[in-house]
Amino acid sequence: MMMTEGPRVALLGFSIECNRFAPIAFEADFRARTLLGGEPMLSNARSPAPMMLGEMPGFVAGMDAAGPWQPKPGLLAMAEPNGPVSQEFFDRMMAQWERDVRDAGDLDGVYCVLHGAGLTVNDHDPEGTLLAMVRGVVGDKVPIVATYDLHANVSDANVELVNAYIGYRTNPHLDMRERGIEAAQTLRRLMTGTRTYLSRVRLPIVPPTVTMLTGEDAHARPYGELIDLGQRRMREPPYEGRVLNVSVMGGFAYADTPFNGLTVVVTALDQASAGDLAREIAEAGWDRRDRFRPVLTSLPDATARAKATEDKSRHALIFADVGDNPGGGGRGNTMAILRAFLDAGVRDGLIGVIHDPALAAEAHIQGLGASFLADFNREGGDDFSKPFSADATVVGLRDQPVRGRRGIYANNTLDLGLSAALAIGGLTVVVISNRVQCADPVFFEMFGLDIAAARVVVVKSRGHFRGGFDEFFRHEDVVEVDAPGLTSPILSRFAWRHMPRPVLPIDDTASWTSPSGTTAS
Repeated sequence: MMMTEGPRVALLGFSIECNRFAPIAFEADFRARTLLGGEPMLSNARSPAPMMLGEMPGFVAGMDAAGPWQPKPGLLAMAEPNGPVSQEFFDRMMAQWERDVRDAGDLDGVYCVLHGAGLTVNDHDPEGTLLAMVRGVVGDKVPIVATYDLHANVSDANVELVNAYIGYRTNPHLDMRERGIEAAQTLRRLMTGTRTYLSRVRLPIVPPTVTMLTGEDAHARPYGELIDLGQRRMREPPYEGRVLNVSVMGGFAYADTPFNGLTVVVTALDQASAGDLAREIAEAGWDRRDRFRPVLTSLPDATARAKATEDKSRHALIFADVGDNPGGGGRGNTMAILRAFLDAGVRDGLIGVIHDPALAAEAHIQGLGASFLADFNREGGDDFSKPFSADATVVGLRDQPVRGRRGIYANNTLDLGLSAALAIGGLTVVVISNRVQCADPVFFEMFGLDIAAARVVVVKSRGHFRGGFDEFFRHEDVVEVDAPGLTSPILSRFAWRHMPRPVLPIDDTASWTSPSGTTAS
């Protein structure tokens, strides 16, 4: 078709990381983050402080910069990590996405923002279901490009139904906008006739979350080494000029799917290059298999280290509550670390962010400066989130959205709902109403709390806090605590139902033989 006004490109997305063991996610969970379609979605993507994460803004900016085009914005649905999505709500979104694509008319390309670790109540692979619908509507000749979180679990459909597969390369995730821009550049090539070939190789390794850091200064980075290797090799003979993208996907264990496992996906200009490089990176991953084992600090040892920071000759420390990470579906309200630190008399500490809407609302009713008995998890909690009470004083209140300052949330508009800072013993605890991981210093700073003056900081986050708090803490100042929760990196603690077995590090009997051909699984 003629493209005198530029190519017509459909835009849509479904991005949520689903923990099989967490409660069901509903429409309200998406509305709390991003549930936008049509011109409002496109306008938000172009705003300086969008609600959405960076892929769609990056794609739109990349397309805008490259020349005329005709965006056809459809529904973009994003939510904080949670449990499987309500099937009824997903079905309604599917109907909307189909209307969006059909109403867009003749298309030259499609861009999909996907996570890759989504679930619905009845579907292991909702991203694949969405892609199948899109492909069925647009046909085989219209190129589809999709971006994925590096925690994606890679199904056959996720690869076979797209013309380019583009995964994040940084963990903490700092390159989402860049990957969106890459997707725009790639789609431009595809729309002018470039043909691609994709290959994937999956390993029987399900990396615990804490083994998937990519920063060059990280203390252990077997996963980061694989990403570095892929980026280097695609620029060397014989792959230089033949490979468009190498994505090393660590996966998300807690989704518990039949296709869990570290997977290499290569997009290239010929099948041999795609297959050979995917196999080469997978072999390097298997060589590192014994390094994908978590090393955590016990709660008693963590408490002792926190108490020892009273010695001002020691560096301040940041403690990651990796077992209760809202960024992996954790509820953000377990009390184990707070209780242990209070019992030990830890002082000069900040703890955040605890998800407890009822407590935040009560703090607003009590008012600034009021002292009261703070009842956490007053509705009973669950197996991990137990009720806990402590005398507290309200030292900060907020009821307005905040703009992210650093890391994964930089320049995002974040609505935390009613929020409060409570002084409890020698600690200041930040309580919020809309669940989110504590990955940005602004969650403390919005109350005027001085992170640099704290001796101890506790964050309910697995790793993204490293991209936000690195201006205060070095990697050696991070303590990953072995505390209970839905996101414990000790994978043997979970009752897996769908994950292929055996897999490392859960099963020492796992084995793998490198594929001999260019098509691997």
